[in-house]
Amino acid sequence: MNYTRILICVFIMAFVTYLPRMLPLVAFKKKLKNRYIKSFLAYVPYAVLAAMTFPEVLYSTANMISAGVGLAVALFLAYKEKSLLTVALCSVVAVFVTEQIIKLI
Repeated sequence: MNYTRILICVFIMAFVTYLPRMLPLVAFKKKLKNRYIKSFLAYVPYAVLAAMTFPEVLYSTANMISAGVGLAVALFLAYKEKSLLTVALCSVVAVFVTEQIIKLI
């Protein structure tokens, strides 16, 4: 009896996961021609990623000051159009150095 309940839960979760992926394919049979809708859909992944990661950036370190320094370095380098690897490594180094300075003070 317990195994059937687990299988039912797995099938429900699979359906709920599959449904949002299947609906756009069914709803949009023609190719989108409206440039405003196309540009909106192009920016959705970036907006969702930013909304998911931004709050965690501020609480991912031991101190809010070092998180702010790392965020500032990352934003500055991203604004200067540096590569993702450069932005990530420089912000990690900035957080590390800031944490070490805070420990000394």
